[in-house]
Amino acid sequence: MQVITERQQAMLEFERTFWTFDEPKETLVRARFQCSADEYYVELNELLEQPEALEHDPLVVRRLQRQRVRRRRERLETGTDAQGGAQA
Repeated sequence: MQVITERQQAMLEFERTFWTFDEPKETLVRARFQCSADEYYVELNELLEQPEALEHDPLVVRRLQRQRVRRRRERLETGTDAQGGAQA
């Protein structure tokens, strides 16, 4: 069985707590992970597909998966499904 990396663990921890900070999420992502928000969300979405992520933090992973499904459904219903959106 694979183990998720320290960076991936940090991403899940960040998703658990980012709302407690006063700064915008994109600013926090850039400072903490040294990447753009788009790059972060691509990496996060890949992480959400890994069973090891679910084992590491099932509550956060399931919440993010539900949010992703809801956003996709909303885009499909409104006809605004753009290929460029990479948010989780």
